[in-house]
Amino acid sequence: MSDSSTGGTLTLRGEHITLAHAVKAVGLADTGGQAKLLVREGSVTVNGEAATQPGRKLRGGDRFGIAGGPEWTITA
Repeated sequence: MSDSSTGGTLTLRGEHITLAHAVKAVGLADTGGQAKLLVREGSVTVNGEAATQPGRKLRGGDRFGIAGGPEWTITA
């Protein structure tokens, strides 16, 4: 896990992590509900494109972050 102001990497514990869980895991949201809201509002990007589905599965190599801010890369 990385400081939410600088980006970095997030290591998978299984085959995938949902976008909302990843947002919460790196500290972009304090709760799962906040993470889901951020995603649904279109504030989060995945691989450079806006994402609005909190349940989207991220796998190794995917990148996510707040639009215009730092990004994290999913590592296996």
